[in-house]
Amino acid sequence: MKLPPELPPLPALTRAEAEVVDRYLEALDQLGRINPARAHHTYSGLRAAQNLVVAATALRDALAVMHDRGEHEMHGGTLARALRILDGERRAGRLALTPPTAN
Repeated sequence: MKLPPELPPLPALTRAEAEVVDRYLEALDQLGRINPARAHHTYSGLRAAQNLVVAATALRDALAVMHDRGEHEMHGGTLARALRILDGERRAGRLALTPPTAN
């Protein structure tokens, strides 16, 4: 049985940065579930919207902790590497519109 390729290691992040990345991806996942161009049922969108509120609150709190600890700068390159390793591009792709279908 062939194992999947090993992922590269995550870049060094502070605990607060790691929490922001995790909470951001959580919110991103909920937005992807809400996307009306991809959704199939209103109930699943409703549940995702309710969960988005929780995820956005957790993201806000993680950013507040980061700020309170004196971490006032976002290191975009480092955080983008972490997001890519954690499959952020695929997850963000769920926000896009689906290609138009021929009628």
